[in-house]
Amino acid sequence: MEPIWTKNYAVGVPSSINFQEITLSQALAGTARRFPDVSALMFQGTEMTFHELKDAVSRFSAGLQSLGIAPGDRVSIVLPNLIQTVIAVFGTLHAGATVVMHNPRLDDLSLEHQINDAGSSLIVGLDVLVPRLLKIMRKTGVRRIISCHIRDYLPFMKKKLFPIVKKDLHLETPAGAEGVLEFTDFIEGRQVVGGPHPAAMDDPAFILYTSATTGKSKGVELTHNNTSKNVQQIRKWFPSFQDGREILVGCLPFFHSFGLTCALNIGIFYGFGNVLVPLPEPKSILDAIHTYRATYIPALPVLYAGMIENPSLKKYDLTSLKGCFSGAAPLPMEIVRTFEELTGAQICEGYGLTECSPVSHINPFGGKSKVGTIGLPISDTDAKIVDLDDPATEITAPGQPGELCIRGPQVMRRYANLPAQTEEAVRDGWLLTGDIVTMDEEGYFAVVDRKKDMIVAGGRKVYPRDVDEVLFAHPKVMDACTLGVPDPQSGECVHAFVVIKKGRTAQPSEIIEYCKMNLEPYQVPKRIEFLDDLPRSPAGKVLRKELRRMHLVRNSMSGTKKADGYSRVG
Repeated sequence: MEPIWTKNYAVGVPSSINFQEITLSQALAGTARRFPDVSALMFQGTEMTFHELKDAVSRFSAGLQSLGIAPGDRVSIVLPNLIQTVIAVFGTLHAGATVVMHNPRLDDLSLEHQINDAGSSLIVGLDVLVPRLLKIMRKTGVRRIISCHIRDYLPFMKKKLFPIVKKDLHLETPAGAEGVLEFTDFIEGRQVVGGPHPAAMDDPAFILYTSATTGKSKGVELTHNNTSKNVQQIRKWFPSFQDGREILVGCLPFFHSFGLTCALNIGIFYGFGNVLVPLPEPKSILDAIHTYRATYIPALPVLYAGMIENPSLKKYDLTSLKGCFSGAAPLPMEIVRTFEELTGAQICEGYGLTECSPVSHINPFGGKSKVGTIGLPISDTDAKIVDLDDPATEITAPGQPGELCIRGPQVMRRYANLPAQTEEAVRDGWLLTGDIVTMDEEGYFAVVDRKKDMIVAGGRKVYPRDVDEVLFAHPKVMDACTLGVPDPQSGECVHAFVVIKKGRTAQPSEIIEYCKMNLEPYQVPKRIEFLDDLPRSPAGKVLRKELRRMHLVRNSMSGTKKADGYSRVG
């Protein structure tokens, strides 16, 4: 019997897929044959066709082999979204090695930990990071660093001017730096080698590190089977898209699973042109849509909000958009309505996590979308809800909250070097997500909150997302995050961090009064703290551990507390 949610799939979306058993490297080779002259990558006026990309990938692979990189070795990539990033990712896979992706903004200790944990023997990094990477290199098993310059693939005049105009984004490779190679020198003049290494579908393709919003990051090992089939699942969800015809905006960082799968890999698989945006800012995204007539955007809620609030929004033509995908954080209802009115394009809110490659749920594209939900489990994905205290007990009553469990081809094989954590997270093929959800009578799921973020105030359970949704609806609020902080009377109290829209002012008291009109008394924040911005991970997730740290530091420094029960900072 098919699960109830398949009845609400959009027309043309199958409940089960006849998957191609094809690796990412094979997918690129196939796309280059189908669409050799279609632009694969677009970056600041430079365009690279799929045929040219395939050749560059092959030369990079030949270079790796000349350095002794063998199938199964690990190659670390520390880059924003650049042409070199795509070449390095697929060149590494072409050689049969495993790609290890890192956030370029990581501190040295975190980056050193990840590189050692993965066992990487080579780093492909941005030039401005090379001095730091050289220090890290000495404490790891890395033997070589390949240095990439943003200017490398710029048009002629921009290439000449870049080192002058953007001094802070350009650094020449240190003279005499042992073990450092230039990216363009590394691939130029090399022969195009044969086809990609014949990797098995169960071979590891990527190691991606979790964003560590609450603790130490873990390396998620994703196979070719995981990543290939998740791309195929997502493609089936957008049946009206046309291979070789769509233009997507690559504004999500490829070092995160959302950007890797939903922007980079899907473009490679199906011949979508990819407008590379190294620094995801609303203006850059608007420019990309307008200039390249983009049809598809996977982006974070904060980016959709930023585009709406951009003062120059009216000068951009966004009517080329067909569909948008939002995930990694809750999407406020007002943003959905406003953006869809501006563009005519549907935003499909979805859900995923690195351990799921990452996508497991999406609201139907072209079908019935329910704002405030994460939609339906995608094709060939099983989902169930279990008791928060007893995972062996399944919850089937509609609207009853419990922990979400997922099973499907996209679920990771394991955490790297963490067998105990793997066993705890994946049980009998089911991934325990740690997210509290509900499911309605039609099979639509809604995230209540993270299990570990639930607030217990005076014995009552408060889900921060319920409070956040009310705060988002306040006309002066741009961003918000609620969490529990220690309270001597109730154990925990509800504390809200709020970002006010530019040009507006607000007092904590009016925010609290608004909450009193829209929430139960036990859910109302006792304290409001104003910030200029919320700290976020590259995936757009609010860094709650950073907010807790900020709160503790400020409280210990000031020791102030307003008589009416709330504090104000900023």
